[in-house]
Amino acid sequence: MRATTVLAMILALKKTRIRGTEVGEEGLTLDVAPITRVPRCSGCLRRQRRVYDRRERTWRHLDLAGMRLDLRYPIRRVDCGRCGVTTELVPWAEADSRFTTEFEAATAYLAQRADQTTVSRLMRVSWEAVGRIAQRVVRRLGVLDRLDGLTHIGIDELSYRKHHRYVTVVIDHRRSRVVWCGEGKSAETLKKFFAELGPERAAKLQEVTIDMSEAYRQAVAAQAPNATLTFDRFHVQRLVHDALDEVRRAEVREVSDPEDRRALKKTRWALHKNPWNLTRREEAKIADVQRTNRRLYRGYLLKETLSEALYTPQEHVAERKLHDWIAWAVRSRLAPFARAARTIRDHLDGVMAYVRSGLSNGRAEGLNGKIRTITRRAYGFHSVRSLIGLIFLCCSGLTLNPVRHYPLRSAPTTT
Repeated sequence: MRATTVLAMILALKKTRIRGTEVGEEGLTLDVAPITRVPRCSGCLRRQRRVYDRRERTWRHLDLAGMRLDLRYPIRRVDCGRCGVTTELVPWAEADSRFTTEFEAATAYLAQRADQTTVSRLMRVSWEAVGRIAQRVVRRLGVLDRLDGLTHIGIDELSYRKHHRYVTVVIDHRRSRVVWCGEGKSAETLKKFFAELGPERAAKLQEVTIDMSEAYRQAVAAQAPNATLTFDRFHVQRLVHDALDEVRRAEVREVSDPEDRRALKKTRWALHKNPWNLTRREEAKIADVQRTNRRLYRGYLLKETLSEALYTPQEHVAERKLHDWIAWAVRSRLAPFARAARTIRDHLDGVMAYVRSGLSNGRAEGLNGKIRTITRRAYGFHSVRSLIGLIFLCCSGLTLNPVRHYPLRSAPTTT
């Protein structure tokens, strides 16, 4: 049996003929060609008989028996009446790639599960090439229109590099996946999302969960006026937790005795935990705060009362409790809590929307945690496009399988 026949059976390249082999210092090179004699334009996929010229090109394929394997073919450039002079369509790779589709599929599968540096070393490609491959695989195998059918979305920002480098992430609450990602965290960034969404689909949005970012609030109110704006409960409670920390630090500074100051500093986590999660030692710390520091204990009660109000299932009862809490916090003589109360009062409609629907940015925060893992294991992204490609690769619901295995029934045609 000829060597080209054996390689054709092993590789099982679809619609591809193997014409010859060459063994070099770097590995094995196969001379290949499409089985169709009339080329197709890679842009419009139409058959084109006018060939402009030929240029030899190589594509990286999966290693064979530990050796690097390249495919070589004098690719034709066709003179397409619609697209101009473009390269022909080849069955083993995309027009703008120097890697075969199987090589890219295997690389993307590894990129979903390992850090980018490990993938680049294992596949013997550059660090930047892994990001570009991720973009192409998402474009080729991902959902054609991720923005179709959106009704409940969450919007959040994520820092991916130092010096305030952010991306805005939009998630679909119903399908628990990322549907859009863009550089920046301003209203202009979010307007790009709504521009892609279009006014008709924006009108179908029913609920949008965000933090208390004024830029996001204005953009959503202007672009999706029919949607209910819901402020994430986590960020609402974060306001009072930050206020409680400010009160605790202020009280620590006023204590003169070193031992008492140290004991008060160590109450931080006990004050922030839910009462039902407290250990006996932490319950004793809360009891000591109640006995020795009334201002701090008042802040603790304000924090717990707001949490209870947000857990109330009856809308009218929750609204009454929130109004009572705002009034109490404003007159509590605790400046951090008074500021938090005024902020909540200004955004009360969005807070009540959470009470009605129970929808929060929990899914967005969970996916952001996964994205942070991606950024950490990549050891920093210099290109936001590579980051966005990996975000869609890992968080858009795209399921990849390792390299496909073909049954060795018959060998493709060889010459």
